[in-house]
Amino acid sequence: MMQITNTILMIRPVNFRMNEQTAVNNYFMEEMDLKNQAINAKAQSEFDVFVNALRNKGVEVIVIDDTKEFDTPDSIFPNNWISFHENGTVVIYPMFAENRRNERREDILDILEDKGFKIKDVVDYTSAEEQGVFLEGTGSILMDRINQKVYCALSDRAHEDLIIEFCEDFDCFPVIFTANQTVDGQRLPIYHTNVMMAMGEDFAVICLDTIDDKKERKNVVSHLKKDGKELIRITEAQMHQFAGNMLEVRGDDDKRFLVMSSAAYNSLDPKQLAQIEKRCEIIHSPLDTIETCGGGSARCMMAEVFLPKE
Repeated sequence: MMQITNTILMIRPVNFRMNEQTAVNNYFMEEMDLKNQAINAKAQSEFDVFVNALRNKGVEVIVIDDTKEFDTPDSIFPNNWISFHENGTVVIYPMFAENRRNERREDILDILEDKGFKIKDVVDYTSAEEQGVFLEGTGSILMDRINQKVYCALSDRAHEDLIIEFCEDFDCFPVIFTANQTVDGQRLPIYHTNVMMAMGEDFAVICLDTIDDKKERKNVVSHLKKDGKELIRITEAQMHQFAGNMLEVRGDDDKRFLVMSSAAYNSLDPKQLAQIEKRCEIIHSPLDTIETCGGGSARCMMAEVFLPKE
């Protein structure tokens, strides 16, 4: 099994703005004093610079334009509704926000098949939406593919029953916990696991301070250490700069890269940077508009493609 891939699917936005339907429990989002048209133009510009930064290092980026058919302000974050697996399986996920369900597009599978990727099976969990149960892709589930484990922070967007079902379907062991952040003096669940944690081949970037329950924290640490992962700890303040929202990828000559936003990069201290850079080179790009209005960052924008090729 591979932990990292060199092929990434990204969706270029046409209607990007702050999504009022996701703002209810995504506490990373903030209002911007700009018209939506200006916000979308800025997001497109950040997107294009980011794609070029990846391609310049030999990462294969498949860019698909969003359509204006539906109101899809968060389409720039495809990793929440779809994932692509090494055995040729595609998974479609149930989404918390109703307008995000319109991001799901069958034509994306056709585009990948046209590029020579093999799709053998589609596993669709979206019927869970009828019960008000959600699991938002690799935003919610952080896969340690090599050790067949799934790390998941419970929230309105990650229901325990569905995590267990996913783990049974994909023969993984679930490591489930609650991760909180302080909002107006209250500890409230973090909306996605991938903002407080990133899984590399032989390391994990993690904000352990978000796991308030000591037993749960100990359990997460013990799983990571047992599997030989070096822990790169970040603070809650760094997490709010999206320092947990990173993805390791492969580029030219199979070289490893850790991808993050410039805000995340600038929040890291020299010791943390040294821990990362002894393993892989860092690619960072400014994503300020996308982070502020979308409440997501670099990792959320990249859907990894592990599908086999013809």
